[in-house]
Amino acid sequence: MANLKIVCLGGGSLYFPFAISELVRREELAGSELVLYDIDGEKVALMARLGRRLAREAGTRFKVRATTGLADAVEGADFALSSIGGSGAEVAANVYSSRYHWSDMHIPAKYGIHQVVGDTCGPAGMMMGLRSVPAYLRICREMEKRCPRVILFNHSNPMAVLMRAIHKYTTINAIGVCHGVQGGIARAAELLGVQPHELECTWIGTNHYYWFTRLLHNGKDIYPKLLKRIATKPVPPDNEMTYRLSQIYGYVIVYPQDDHVIEFYPFLTQVPGGQKALPYELAKHATSFGYSESSPPVAKSTSRDERAAFLKEYRKILDRTELPRRHKKPTGPHNLGEEIGSTIAAIATGQRRLCIANVANCGAIPNLSATAEVEVEAVTDSCGVRPIHMGDAPLVLKGILEKRFVWHELVADAAVTGNRGLALQALLIDEMAIWPEKASAMLDELLAASRDLLPQFFSR
Repeated sequence: MANLKIVCLGGGSLYFPFAISELVRREELAGSELVLYDIDGEKVALMARLGRRLAREAGTRFKVRATTGLADAVEGADFALSSIGGSGAEVAANVYSSRYHWSDMHIPAKYGIHQVVGDTCGPAGMMMGLRSVPAYLRICREMEKRCPRVILFNHSNPMAVLMRAIHKYTTINAIGVCHGVQGGIARAAELLGVQPHELECTWIGTNHYYWFTRLLHNGKDIYPKLLKRIATKPVPPDNEMTYRLSQIYGYVIVYPQDDHVIEFYPFLTQVPGGQKALPYELAKHATSFGYSESSPPVAKSTSRDERAAFLKEYRKILDRTELPRRHKKPTGPHNLGEEIGSTIAAIATGQRRLCIANVANCGAIPNLSATAEVEVEAVTDSCGVRPIHMGDAPLVLKGILEKRFVWHELVADAAVTGNRGLALQALLIDEMAIWPEKASAMLDELLAASRDLLPQFFSR
């Protein structure tokens, strides 16, 4: 019996039906306690009910409970898993449908910046970080007192900003989890007509933006073959920009979808025709994430009837959640999903297993800063994960990334200190930068729209 305590932070998030399913199926974790923490008591109680059902079905004797008390949640925790979107206790299916994100997207549009996802870079990515970092640091400081040896897995965006803030301002052992690399490996395998687990890959980059630097199949270099396939096969409609850029660089961009990758380039400030004029079907991507430039503002408050309707739909989603029948046997060093259950199980039992993690660079990519937040292959052990040597970043990629790492630092520092000047500097170094006086006016509007979640900027 493992007898571990695993806490889910932001436990009402709809990420947790997946994560709980992953955890309760692991025999290595049988008998552990799963504590769901959220500031919304109704949502987290419903999620705990789902967790108890899944635990019964799995037969792994997990104990599952909910709490709205942070101290209670983290006291003596061995592992923590976070999904906190930076929209407070607002009633919304996800952060993208919150009134805060509506402002993050629509205010920059007034200034000519038409974003697509808005959770990694750009003004919207910055605002999400400014709201989220203080919440994460409050949690980490409580964990420093009550469970200093906890291992925290973060699933939220902006991933690299959050990880930099946690690593810089706390002592908590934090690891970011995402599935962008896994999806990119799957796409490369599809183009090459092989199975993903048959590929030996090396890549370099930060969350949502990375390049393959080596690709082997049965010990043979097949990178030229992948570049040829990208150049000659029909381009999927959602990959047109990444395919074109890959041909220019001579390195394949791992994350194939244009929607996140566009945030790392200045092109979104060059669309005078508005959202509808976005190339590469990016307007369709934006609407799929909930952003339409013509959508009305999201109400600042929720009526009792609206909350009841939301919770009714929320229950339906949870009730439809089923426990996968069985684990898929590992077919390679890491599977195509985030595999959070197997990663925690490997650490808990001291097994050395490959995974993909967002961590501080610490020399894994020698020609990048040691404090840069990178997404790399890593190996587990009883202390967490250690990044694997990935080699040097190609020159062009190095230039793109180093500017982004400075942005991560500025946003993290601004979020902690409430320093408007640092936030303005972040806007001006970002690829979506506009004229300084316009950026300053835009910043004032953005901060005002999130004022209730940004006391650090308004308490002086």
